[in-house]
Amino acid sequence: MIGNRITHRMADGIRVPGTWRHAFIRNGDYHLTDLFIYADGLINCWGLVTLDEFERKLRSGWVATELPEGGRASGHELAGWTFSKPRTWLTPELLLAEVRDTIDQLNGRPDSTDRCLDAVDAFLADRTEEKRAAARAAYLAIPETQRHYALGDMDRKDWPLQVLVAGPGGQVEDWPDEPVTQEDYDEAVAYFEDRAKWIAERPSRAPADGPTTPVAPAVHLPHSYPLKPSDDPGKQGLRNDYPAPIDVDGVIYPTVTHAYWALSTTDPDARAAVTGADTPIPRGLAADATRRDGWEQARASVMTSLLRAKYTQHPHLAEVLVTTGDATLIYDDADSGFWGDNAGRGRNWNGRLLELIRSELHARQAGIG
Repeated sequence: MIGNRITHRMADGIRVPGTWRHAFIRNGDYHLTDLFIYADGLINCWGLVTLDEFERKLRSGWVATELPEGGRASGHELAGWTFSKPRTWLTPELLLAEVRDTIDQLNGRPDSTDRCLDAVDAFLADRTEEKRAAARAAYLAIPETQRHYALGDMDRKDWPLQVLVAGPGGQVEDWPDEPVTQEDYDEAVAYFEDRAKWIAERPSRAPADGPTTPVAPAVHLPHSYPLKPSDDPGKQGLRNDYPAPIDVDGVIYPTVTHAYWALSTTDPDARAAVTGADTPIPRGLAADATRRDGWEQARASVMTSLLRAKYTQHPHLAEVLVTTGDATLIYDDADSGFWGDNAGRGRNWNGRLLELIRSELHARQAGIG
């Protein structure tokens, strides 16, 4: 299962997604390490190998699934210890099956659980013993460590699934000495019928307070020079260096950028120079000046106030911002990885704050708050 363990490696300039899990490598002693699994089918277990090569390492014990009493082990630069009454749930077959499933998941392909549930649907649509046998074989192909999670039901776990594929009079893994009764079987069938109804309704269910992800496509706000006032500025009007003068405590600044850099310094000469600068990017005039104490911690709050001023004092630009809907706003800033997205290398705080101001504008229009 991938969960939140997301990583990647670069191959010929292409980002290959992956995940990882813990494993023991036996190289003389046993070494606790991470096993990296990638979407292209390569596995890093102290070196990239193909799936077939990984299987050979499993069979040879290089990737260890058996831990002997008294075996010496270590975690690199962490600790060393000796195994005492070790227990492991893995076998080479089981770990290989889990890795195969992980590669399928990384590629968005059906894994063994998906294939089992498809076989169950086929059986429920045509309840022959042949279809039941196929569903049972598909269930048994799920790695044992993952079967409890097959239905995504942590109360019932995979019990209904075991009962359904066993059938009346059959045996389940958890209770091999007690045949499945007709009552157990009927309950399992009812469970799957209810589950099918719930799954059919799920796509139409929306979160109570709205969608999780944006509906509108992302809007990119790249550098564009020179920026000049326009009756129809489009998304250029959302740039901080767009010429939209703002009044902050009685001082008129040509742009948000001018205001930001002027307010960042305690040097009155630098402030005056920045405020009166003709350049659309006056940060160079403030770069050598003394920053305010605590500026790094306060700058996001200052920028928020300046953006509020811009879109309050320029309603036509506020309308441009509102028309972006719920789109993710991607703001470029060549000189700042804090304010800019910069092809995914920056934090995009300008984009985030614009989305906040946009939400406030929407709220105002709707009479909320």
